[in-house]
Amino acid sequence: MNVPATASQTVGPFFHLGLDKLCVADLAGTAAIGEKFSIRGRVLDGDGKAVNDALIEIWQANAHGKYAYPDDVQDKLFERDFRGFGRFATDDNGEFRFVTIKPASVPGPRGTLQAPHLVVVVFMRGLLKHLVTRMYFPGVAGNDEDPVLALVTRERRSTLVARPAGDHSLEWNVILQGRDETVFFDC
Repeated sequence: MNVPATASQTVGPFFHLGLDKLCVADLAGTAAIGEKFSIRGRVLDGDGKAVNDALIEIWQANAHGKYAYPDDVQDKLFERDFRGFGRFATDDNGEFRFVTIKPASVPGPRGTLQAPHLVVVVFMRGLLKHLVTRMYFPGVAGNDEDPVLALVTRERRSTLVARPAGDHSLEWNVILQGRDETVFFDC
């Protein structure tokens, strides 16, 4: 197979060729503790058109608030069956989906607690640098006190909060530009 090189100034566009084997859509497995749910959504450009070659990564804590990462030294339960990391390449309709558990709150700056959330990273063609955002859970009392969510104006916070979509399912879209653009963070 002859595959042309990706331009050096952009990320992608060959995620499906190089990373499909590394995609993991089920973070929870069968034995992970916690409230299991699925999250689905789409990556849309500024015109509302599907981005069919994006790669979505999520990172999260487990149901006890501990990350599956060696540098997390919190004295909380570590679960071998919980991955804490997922990756999904969008399909032709720009869709992605994950199965995971609702994470617990994690420590924030200056002794605060962060509301349960997923860290989301978006890679796609045309980007010089990946995009970083968060997905929060609807109806969580801690959202109002979350130190990161508090940095976002009230009018824009809804772009970071998923919507219930039925039977243990949430929907959350990544909108790259325009009026309803998802809030992205400089990291």
